[in-house]
Amino acid sequence: MNRNRNCFYIPMSDYGPYSFVTNIDKAARQNINYRTALWTGRYLQLTLMNIPVGGEIGLEVHPDTDQFLKIVSGNGMTMMGPAENRLNYQRHVFDGYAVFVPAGTWHNIVNTGNRPLKIYTIYAPPHHPRGTVQATKAIADREGL
Repeated sequence: MNRNRNCFYIPMSDYGPYSFVTNIDKAARQNINYRTALWTGRYLQLTLMNIPVGGEIGLEVHPDTDQFLKIVSGNGMTMMGPAENRLNYQRHVFDGYAVFVPAGTWHNIVNTGNRPLKIYTIYAPPHHPRGTVQATKAIADREGL
């Protein structure tokens, strides 16, 4: 294993439901896919996201899933609310910010910066099938995830 912290590479695979330790910030920065499931267990799931400049996660709601998102690099605007046309909670987010989305809340994050927005997100319970990898948002939209 290369111990140089600047050269650490994390193979992108879903390591759940087995015990796993990683540098999550480096994994998120390294991820080039719109969405990569890195760990899926029985009760929660960790995915990595890469939102291109001007891109967005996309307006969505998870009726039975709480969600935590951590901005690792880049900046954007997060919007949340009780209905898709009532996103009355809006905040700018930057490196180090955390976003908590209660189940049943409509939400979106738009990349407003000049570099990709790197995020990791935890769903409880899991939201995507184990091993989900989607190179682009268009692929995710086609797959309905």
